[in-house]
Amino acid sequence: MPKGLTFLPSLALTAMLALPLAAETKPDASTVVARVNGDEITLGHVIATVATLPANYQQIEDDVLYDFIIEQLIQQQLLGQQQDELTKLNALALANETRSLMAVQTVNALIGDLVTDEAIQSAYDARFAEFEGEDEFNASHILVETEEEANEIKSQLDDGADFAELAKEKSTGPSGPNGGELGWFGKGRMVPEFETAVIGLDKEQVSDPVQTQFGWHVIILNDKRKTEAPELDAVREELAQTLQNEAIQARIDELTQSAQIDRPEIEGMTPGIVRQLDLIQE
Repeated sequence: MPKGLTFLPSLALTAMLALPLAAETKPDASTVVARVNGDEITLGHVIATVATLPANYQQIEDDVLYDFIIEQLIQQQLLGQQQDELTKLNALALANETRSLMAVQTVNALIGDLVTDEAIQSAYDARFAEFEGEDEFNASHILVETEEEANEIKSQLDDGADFAELAKEKSTGPSGPNGGELGWFGKGRMVPEFETAVIGLDKEQVSDPVQTQFGWHVIILNDKRKTEAPELDAVREELAQTLQNEAIQARIDELTQSAQIDRPEIEGMTPGIVRQLDLIQE
C-alpha cells in the first residue's frame, strides 16, 4: 500500500473536527411528526389534541398516547383528504366553534387576573363573617305500629325506663338494634311531623307519641347544635366559580353597553325554525 494513503484517515478526522458543530435542535409545536400525501401533521396538532381529551384518556401512558394520537390524526387526514371542502353544516359548526374558542380565550384572560387566592379569601370572609349556622339535632326514636303501643312505651319512659333498651326491645324501625339512635340531622331531612316534634323538644326531653306515614314514634332529643362555617378548602371551588361568573357577567354587561347590537324583526320567523336542519344542508 502506498505510504501516502496512510495519511487519509487522520486528515479526514482533522477536517471533521474543524467543521462547526450542528446546533442542537429541540422539538417545538412546528415539528413535523407525520406527513400524509404531503400534508403535515405537527407536534402542535398532537399536543392540542391531547389537551382536549376526556379525563379517562388523560390517564393513558405517554408512550401509548403519543402513538395513538398520531395514528388517529393520520387516519383523519386520510379521510379528510377525500373532501374538497366542508359542507355548509360543518362550515357553520366550525364558525361556531371558532367563536366559542375566541370567547373562552377572553374569559381565561379575564379570570386569570381576578380569581386569585386573595380574592377567594375575601369572598370567603364576606360570606361567612357573620355565619350563625343552622340547627342540627341528634335524636333517637322508638317506632311501633299503633298509638296504644306508643302510649305504653311513653308511660314506661316516664316511669324511668331506659330509652335505648326499650328501643332495642320494642322498635320496629331499622335503628332499633342501635338503641333508636338516628345521629345528627338538619331541617328537611325527616318527614314534617317527625321534624316538628323534634324541633319542639328540649335536650333529653321525650315526646308524646307522634304519627307519621311509617307508624307511631316516641322521640327523645339527645342533643342540639349549630352547624359551623365550612373550611375554606371545602368551598374554594364554589367561591372561585362565583367570582368567575360575576367577573364574566360584569364584562359582558360592559361590552353590551358599548356595543351596537341589532336583532331585526324577520317576517315569518317562528321559534320552531331552529329545528329546520334542511336549511343548512346541501
